[in-house]
Amino acid sequence: MSTTHLSDPPASKPGDTSFFGQPKMLASLFSVEMWERFSFYGMQGILLYYMYFTAAQGGLEIEQGLAASLVGAYGGGVYLSTILGAWLADRLFGSEKVLFGSALMIMAGHIALALVPGIPGLVAGLVLVGVGSGGLKANATALVGSLYGEKDERRDAGFSIFYMGINAGALIGPLVTGWLQVSQGFHWGFGAAAVGMAVGLAIYGAGRKNLPEEAHRVHNPLPAAERTKYALIFAGFTVVIAVLLATGAVNAGNLALSMAYAAIGASVLYFALIFSSKKVNGTERRRVGAFIPLYIASAAFWALFQQQFTFIAVYSQEKLDRNLFGWEMPAAWVQSINPVFIIIFAGVLAALWTRLGSRQPGSAMKFSVGLFVMGLAFLAFIPLAGEGKTPLLALVGILFLFTLAELFLSPIGLSVTTKLAPEAFRTQMVALFFLSVSLGTTLAGILAGLYNPNDELPYFIGVGGTAIILAVGLAAASPAIKKLMGGVR
Repeated sequence: MSTTHLSDPPASKPGDTSFFGQPKMLASLFSVEMWERFSFYGMQGILLYYMYFTAAQGGLEIEQGLAASLVGAYGGGVYLSTILGAWLADRLFGSEKVLFGSALMIMAGHIALALVPGIPGLVAGLVLVGVGSGGLKANATALVGSLYGEKDERRDAGFSIFYMGINAGALIGPLVTGWLQVSQGFHWGFGAAAVGMAVGLAIYGAGRKNLPEEAHRVHNPLPAAERTKYALIFAGFTVVIAVLLATGAVNAGNLALSMAYAAIGASVLYFALIFSSKKVNGTERRRVGAFIPLYIASAAFWALFQQQFTFIAVYSQEKLDRNLFGWEMPAAWVQSINPVFIIIFAGVLAALWTRLGSRQPGSAMKFSVGLFVMGLAFLAFIPLAGEGKTPLLALVGILFLFTLAELFLSPIGLSVTTKLAPEAFRTQMVALFFLSVSLGTTLAGILAGLYNPNDELPYFIGVGGTAIILAVGLAAASPAIKKLMGGVR
């Protein structure tokens, strides 16, 4: 670790326990992230249906397989855009300003989806929400990490509580938008997402003046002499993207695969940049090396988990028995099952990690358990394969396995990333974790296109079995990974 990082005092005193035993600042970040997730998951809960439903149903009549791949590409784009948000925070504006500007962009995107009909509204809305969500996610996570000193054992528990806030929004969002979509139409659902983001902005804006100085800090300021160079680089990227879209080299049919290549390329470049930086010392460089297998495991995990919005969304609409005492539940409500379990069990896991302290499993082993359980969740579909409707309770049980897997990997991934991050790349290291989510989310859309409802077993066995094999390999490598971490758990 760099001398600067070691000499810095903890971002919050160990005695600061005013929010469920955690630093007071966690409450503000909990709130803005909760309402942002309300809007994001509320919109995403009905997005696929909006794309492939017929015009008579209020949809855009996009072919179902293509729509699923586009949803995956969109989700991948959200996490890919964390690079831009992290870079702007670390080099120009600081995390707090980028977070606030990103929230404004998200609200504008939901308004576009609500008020602008057809493909133009879809494109404008998804671009604004995607870029804005990427900027908000990386910086909210980095700010949570800044609340804890390196050896503060509350860190994993704090991230689990923060994660519970995320899922409170993720629970309520699809319930509201799903009901509005069925009763009033898709655009009412998108409008509710805009209102949710506005509420989050109002709450967060009221407390901005009370944020600590660390929230405004630019960790690696960009020298004024280099700003023109980087402006030209960004302009060049914009031109290249515009040319690829205008010529049809990147189109709706290959967008998901293009997004996957972009995530892989960006990840390789980011790792190379960090490894070669003179601002990264030997200890930090080894810790970044330890992050590589965690990155791969994370991408594999999200390729399965994010199929909630692709394969499982279609499965819920077409194969799930949603009849509750004579009333048919909106298919979008299935997206709220996982958040219910998260809210119930996130606190349990947070308390467990706090109680175990230094005796809790290392991050690599937690990742392995999460990936293994995720594989089991897909294997659990095997008895349900074939004709006939799937009982709602059966899918609830499978989504419970999704939840257990998520709690072992996602909040831990956010936490370990901030612990392994070099001082000069704090927020950008968080962006690297989200790049693994970007790659996995894009793959979730691609994989969903391989599902054949007439021959389900190969899909469930192939996807679930691959995850379990990777999990076993990661568990075997965990002692070596722990050694590279240099004291970080």
